[in-house]
Amino acid sequence: QIQLVESGGDVVQPGGSLNLSCAVFGRTIAPLNMAWFRQVPGKEREFVAAIARGNGGVDYADFAIVRFAISRVFVKNTVVLRMHNLKLEDTATYYCAAGLPGTTGNLAARTTYEFWGQGTQVTVST
Repeated sequence: QIQLVESGGDVVQPGGSLNLSCAVFGRTIAPLNMAWFRQVPGKEREFVAAIARGNGGVDYADFAIVRFAISRVFVKNTVVLRMHNLKLEDTATYYCAAGLPGTTGNLAARTTYEFWGQGTQVTVST
């Protein structure tokens, strides 16, 4: 069983930065596909960024390109999402997700991931 614990959510002003962390328990992160999704009330959970198992290839939603960066910190068994130039529309609950080695599929698809964290709130506000 894999447990994911997100942290780092906060209230920031537009243009600000945040680093979100996802601590992974129960499995080392190297053989896992890892991703961040986000959700606002009344809307579907949407893909933000992913990093593939093994070689660590990355994929981003269009809105995340340039502003966001996903990376793995192996020594801490953690996945980090660095967010810059935050906008009001980035306000959401951000969820970490993990996909087992035997699962294949589009990195941007929710169905690729079997395990989810509880989420961390990011609020961008003036």
